[in-house]
Amino acid sequence: MGTIRQTRRSFIATLVALPLLLAGLWRFLTPKGVKKPTLLQVAMVDIPVGGALVFRQERIAIMREGSSFIALSLVCTHLGCTVSVTSEGMVCPCHGSRFDRLGKVLTGPADKSLPRLAVEQQGTDLVVQG
Repeated sequence: MGTIRQTRRSFIATLVALPLLLAGLWRFLTPKGVKKPTLLQVAMVDIPVGGALVFRQERIAIMREGSSFIALSLVCTHLGCTVSVTSEGMVCPCHGSRFDRLGKVLTGPADKSLPRLAVEQQGTDLVVQG
């Protein structure tokens, strides 16, 4: 059986390398505090009272009810299709799920409401954050 030979120099190198290794592992294994990204910024004047603005590319709809604004994701909770906005509500073209103006399910196969997004007023603009 061989003997393990350890010199003072290798011991000190191990003492220096071990904290650096642990710090690197800590950096990659702990989650960062992620700030919600700004998905959309639009002027409030563009949204009519009782109406909606649909952004198909971003898959977001902003509805105005009086002085309050609601932003909904247009991703269907059933299989992820893009929901179409109509005057009666919202309809998924893939499997026929229907949602009301607040995103609640009226008829399935979707069983969850459409996700709401955070809306902030900044001056005359609305900022939608995801």
